[in-house]
Amino acid sequence: MTALRVLVVDDQTLVRQGIRGLLEVGDGVEVVGEAADGAEALDAIARLQPDVVLLDLRMPGLDGIGTLEELRRRGAEVPVLVLTTFDDAELVLAAMRAGARGYLLKDVTLEQLARGIRTVADGGTMLQPALTERLLREAERSAPDPAGSFAILEALTARELDVLHLMAGGYSNREIAVMLHLAEGTVKNHVSAILVKLASRDRTQAVLRALHAGLLTG
Repeated sequence: MTALRVLVVDDQTLVRQGIRGLLEVGDGVEVVGEAADGAEALDAIARLQPDVVLLDLRMPGLDGIGTLEELRRRGAEVPVLVLTTFDDAELVLAAMRAGARGYLLKDVTLEQLARGIRTVADGGTMLQPALTERLLREAERSAPDPAGSFAILEALTARELDVLHLMAGGYSNREIAVMLHLAEGTVKNHVSAILVKLASRDRTQAVLRALHAGLLTG
């Protein structure tokens, strides 16, 4: 199996070295580069073409959100997994809306980190349960107006849209997993991401908001 090529972006040298050391202990992941801020990260992504970027959010200069926005502007499709120290729901929500494919706190185990990397590399979404409830509360407070449906549509990945359409059809996670040839856990992660991005507390509310915003037509 070919190792996944990972770029580690964090302003703290010790943190970068620690992540590299952890990942090199396991199998299936190769750290191909490091960056100390967003500007270095953008250069390294263009130069190294990693499979996954591990991105800190709080950095001097170009921070994580700015990096994600610039990647979107450039049309870069590299999946980004946010690694954050603080459970700042507003910041993580902004990262998800800017294009991050998932988030993990920096106290995760090596197994959880490796699983997160594999998940986003495969097109999935990785959401850590410790932050999901706070994200939903924050998202609900800043629920998008239907006029912002294009922004919502842009925030959803193609796979999340697939899952959203099947959710609207009343299918369970297990049924969606079978129909899309995915693991049930992967579908659960997609559903969690959809709830966050649509500022919804449950599947029914997400579907209603998606219908109201015109996301389920066609």
